[in-house]
Amino acid sequence: MRAIIEPPPEPGEPSPPIWKRLSWFAGLAVASSLATAAVAYLLKALLR
Repeated sequence: MRAIIEPPPEPGEPSPPIWKRLSWFAGLAVASSLATAAVAYLLKALLR
């Protein structure tokens, strides 16, 4: 079974491709924006 949490890369190990790093960044940005919007709408509904 593959480890869920991977250790940091070894020194000198090549970094992942740029498309993979950018897709992780974009995915995290979208997910955090959606979570923030969901909390904002929930709070707005509760305050009415």
